[in-house]
Amino acid sequence: MSEITYIRGDATVPSVKGVKVIAHVCNDIGGWGKGFVLAVSRRWPEPEKSYRAWHRARASNDFGLGAVQFVQVEPYVWVANMVGQRGTRTGSKGVPVRYEAIDAALERVGEKAVDLGASVHMPRIGCGLAGGKWSRVEPLINERLVRRGLAVTVYDHGEGVS
Repeated sequence: MSEITYIRGDATVPSVKGVKVIAHVCNDIGGWGKGFVLAVSRRWPEPEKSYRAWHRARASNDFGLGAVQFVQVEPYVWVANMVGQRGTRTGSKGVPVRYEAIDAALERVGEKAVDLGASVHMPRIGCGLAGGKWSRVEPLINERLVRRGLAVTVYDHGEGVS
């Protein structure tokens, strides 16, 4: 069985051939402006525009925890906006990350990646501003993506990675 490949670099610039899905976690309140989304927006305006429109129209679509929006940004590159955190702040209910939502979203990412014949690229999803623990996220990636035979690369950007 394959395993996750870890490299230092920028998940918005995967250096492999073929179709690629760049997966990242968004919140469920329509906020886009901190963390990995800034790197996404620097490269492509479409994921943010699509996410904001998806959130605005949430009364009539599937927007919510566990949902995924796939945005094609280049002929061979898709961005997966995964709704995997409740709000943006740590409060009485703990950190914003919702592991069950990330799990459900990764299941959808896995289906799409198989359909596209794509590799999957991501930062340490749910572990930055969302406050999650990689020890809880990594098994979800192994279960939903790696076990399907998908090539998964996780990017550590700079120093101070926990």
